[in-house]
Amino acid sequence: MKKNRILVIDNEPGLLEVIRIRLEANGYEVLTAQDPLAGLELAKEERPDLIILDVIMPKVNGLRLLRILKREDETKDVPVIILSVQWHENNQEAGKESGADYYLTKPYEPDELLETVKKALAKK
Repeated sequence: MKKNRILVIDNEPGLLEVIRIRLEANGYEVLTAQDPLAGLELAKEERPDLIILDVIMPKVNGLRLLRILKREDETKDVPVIILSVQWHENNQEAGKESGADYYLTKPYEPDELLETVKKALAKK
């Protein structure tokens, strides 16, 4: 059986590692990128089943990256979970308007992230 492939884009290496370990322990194949532009290229090349995306990143913020992902043929149908410290309701609305399927805030509950991953993948 093919494992679902998840791309995690976040500029915090420690957080990337924690999320990668947790997702792999739950049977997912995980790709990571610390740089949003590298994440965009990886998404287009690897066509993951799901993308988990931070908002506050250098070069390109996550909402702008999300709008780009939703315009690209290779990634426009990939569900996206935003995982960010920006918790204000306006930020969540901006995430949804940009194309996010779900919006979780940091610090996050690991079980909530796993449940959201399952929901996003089931929706695909």
